[in-house]
Amino acid sequence: MEIVWFKRDLRIIDHAPLVEAAECGAVCPLYIFEPDIWSQPDASRRHYEFLLESLTELDAALSALGQGLIIRVGDAVEVLDTLKAETGFTRLWSHQETGNGWTYTRDLAVKEWARANGVSWKERKQHGVMRGTHSRDQWASNWHREMYQAQISPPVQLKPLYLRSQNLPTAADLGLGPDDCPGRQKGGRREAMSLLGGFLTKRGQTYRRDMSSPLTGEWTCSRLSPHFSFGTLSIREALQASEARRRAPMEKGWAGSLRAFESRLRWHCHFIQKLEDEPEIEFRNMHAAYDGLREDSFDAARFTAWSEGRTGFPFIDACMRSVTATGWLNFRMRAMLMSFASYHLWLHWRETSLHLARLFTDYEPGIHYAQAQMQSGTTGINTMRIYNPLKQSQDQDPDGVFLRKWVPEIAHLPTHLIHTPWATPDKGKYPDPIIDEHRARRIAANRLYSLRKTATHKRIAGEVVRKHASRASPPRRFRGSGKGTASAQIELDL
Repeated sequence: MEIVWFKRDLRIIDHAPLVEAAECGAVCPLYIFEPDIWSQPDASRRHYEFLLESLTELDAALSALGQGLIIRVGDAVEVLDTLKAETGFTRLWSHQETGNGWTYTRDLAVKEWARANGVSWKERKQHGVMRGTHSRDQWASNWHREMYQAQISPPVQLKPLYLRSQNLPTAADLGLGPDDCPGRQKGGRREAMSLLGGFLTKRGQTYRRDMSSPLTGEWTCSRLSPHFSFGTLSIREALQASEARRRAPMEKGWAGSLRAFESRLRWHCHFIQKLEDEPEIEFRNMHAAYDGLREDSFDAARFTAWSEGRTGFPFIDACMRSVTATGWLNFRMRAMLMSFASYHLWLHWRETSLHLARLFTDYEPGIHYAQAQMQSGTTGINTMRIYNPLKQSQDQDPDGVFLRKWVPEIAHLPTHLIHTPWATPDKGKYPDPIIDEHRARRIAANRLYSLRKTATHKRIAGEVVRKHASRASPPRRFRGSGKGTASAQIELDL
């Protein structure tokens, strides 16, 4: 018997472990539900509900092949040990996973268990992320070569098994409290394909132009990011579908927008690669010169105001309230929320990034923590972007449409005052700004720029560049041969 361990790859199409296992024998499609992961500080109920919807569709797709998903609940090592006693399996198949610190530790434990119990664990790439020794100099070329391999068709049939499957616990069983997110995206393969089709035929035409505003970005972005995070759709599928669309006759705007989309698919893996190469960046600064900079100055009152959308800066508060209620926000506004928390409020990125991780339905650890540090100035190699919330408000929502929707306390104000409610006594119960924006921005900039001038900073920055920086523009298009047939069917503005 071949065990195929589904993790964050909840699909049957373009799934190498499933196909390879099916060529070797009877397949047990396994999902291990691990309660402990849901007690981690980055987990939330909205993630769980998206997962349940995706698992339901995966089970249906597998059942149509002849064998549905087998659910087991508990610690992964204990579950696998019990399953080995039941079946005597000697091969375990899965995709490589670059998850959070908890899953990294879990995988190390599974690897040790497999070695001790005579089990060959065969992990396959899911994206263009490289595991083990590699050079960033060839990374982009390798990514393209991987992404232009033909998509892998699912097995024609799976042999039915007679294995016990367990019921999944409820959110309440896991201690996941209420999570009011009425605008949360739905999980599952069908929703992913519907979004991809809608983006490539209608919504994506103005993607490059409109992605920066929370008003237009909600429509023009692909909205595929949670499906990449849970693996209901592969990056390869999206890239090849986009390229096929570019080869077809199209109206003005499409070509540039689709190229921009495809570049962000590559960025998706580029950022995950950072966490793959250095798992510690989930917990510590990428550049050691920033150690101790914010750790001892965490202001709980400021954090609460920021996390609840009550800072007194309407655009900051509107963005926070929006992502709380929907689980999604366009990339520029995510960056602004993080920048404001780290620079203006001088909050450590670790606590603020965990709050946002719980809110983002599309939370992807590899992208999330690298971006949190980039927007907080602790990578040491990226340009510091200290967003001015007033300028962003006026640029991205000039008529105050987004503000009126998410900050109804000031909806009555005329457009020339809605961006600066502190300038009028008619702002009602909306709070005054919790900080002096100009002063806070100046102090933060001075602190970080002074660090960047030191020889130690420059030396460490060179090491960060060698390990993590992108080296080149996308190379010429690669095509490769692979199993199956190419289909005509991605925390970055996806």
